[in-house]
Amino acid sequence: MTITLKRLGDIATYVNGYAFKPTDWKNKGLPIIRIQNLTNPDSPFNYYQGEIDDKYIVNKGDILISWSASLGVFEWLGEKAVLNQHIFKVIFDKEDIDKSYFKYIVQRSLERALKYLHGSTMKHITKKYFDNILVPIPDLVTQKKIAKVLDKAQELIDKRKSQIEALDQLTQSVFLEMFGDPVSNPKRWDVKKLKDIAEIEDGDRGENYPKQHELVSEGILFLSTSNFVNNKLDLSKVTYITKEKFSQLRKGKLRRGDLIVTLRGSIGNIVIFDEEGYDTGFINAQMAILRLKNVNRIFFQQLYTSNSFQLVLKKTQTGSSQPQLPLKNLKELEIIIPPLELQEAFAATIQKINLKKELLLKSQVEIQNMFNSLMQRAFKGELFND
Repeated sequence: MTITLKRLGDIATYVNGYAFKPTDWKNKGLPIIRIQNLTNPDSPFNYYQGEIDDKYIVNKGDILISWSASLGVFEWLGEKAVLNQHIFKVIFDKEDIDKSYFKYIVQRSLERALKYLHGSTMKHITKKYFDNILVPIPDLVTQKKIAKVLDKAQELIDKRKSQIEALDQLTQSVFLEMFGDPVSNPKRWDVKKLKDIAEIEDGDRGENYPKQHELVSEGILFLSTSNFVNNKLDLSKVTYITKEKFSQLRKGKLRRGDLIVTLRGSIGNIVIFDEEGYDTGFINAQMAILRLKNVNRIFFQQLYTSNSFQLVLKKTQTGSSQPQLPLKNLKELEIIIPPLELQEAFAATIQKINLKKELLLKSQVEIQNMFNSLMQRAFKGELFND
């Protein structure tokens, strides 16, 4: 099988979207496809009414490529729309190529191109660089074979994602069924302020707070907000401080079972510190530790992450460019207190759900690794190379 490397600019024509102004936005008409409408299907649309060149019209099945702020390849599954700037519409007028194969191979190319991004706050690739990206183009039959294999792998990834999301929704449904909304409190549970049901401790901000040059490759765990992912700790990339430095700190020292919440930047995150192999650690200045008194941790975590409670946190925060949740505001938050035995029954149910979720997450990682391996082989022209 012969694999030919070709420039993206020689494969198709890429039409950049129209530079719509806010004054062009209407409440009805054709939806304007912006990058957020591609990356988040729940993002609301702006609309356009008026004359526009046909080249900016997008129809169902068109391939779109975002090249600024967020790089990605998408197939438009909506109805007729118009295209905003910073997104290419692909016109397949130069090369006989399978659309699905094209999506996968260009996505892989964009991921490889990340290190060549230009711009500080608005990351983007230039049209010249994009056109000159080389991609492997086998014959059309082989393209379709590769796309079929990758489609099957992607279907499995999407299925696992849907199953995990369904379990998350089940957790929320069980909570609401047992306790009702934690803010409006329709079941009239007792209510107490957080400061009355928990010891609350922020990080040590004194002169002994670890400086950059004092961080080490092993020692006592030093957590930052980057270690918070979906209300779980991600310890794939961590820093440490020495035992000597740890002993100099007055507070912010973790114990197994502590709850950790974020106070700056991304407000509303909460994790339980129960990672295997770690009995203690230190939080940075953007967090606080909660040690609950006669309140179940799993119950509290679900309450804290509920939609209605997250809205309360947003109303409580201060600052605009960098939101902050002052410790004094955190302490005054009102918390429903159902009977402890009911909280523990909820926690037992959630632990069973979480066991299923962990198995699905493990399977998802394995499938994703398989997909990445297939992509790598496809990009090197090694799939069906016989």
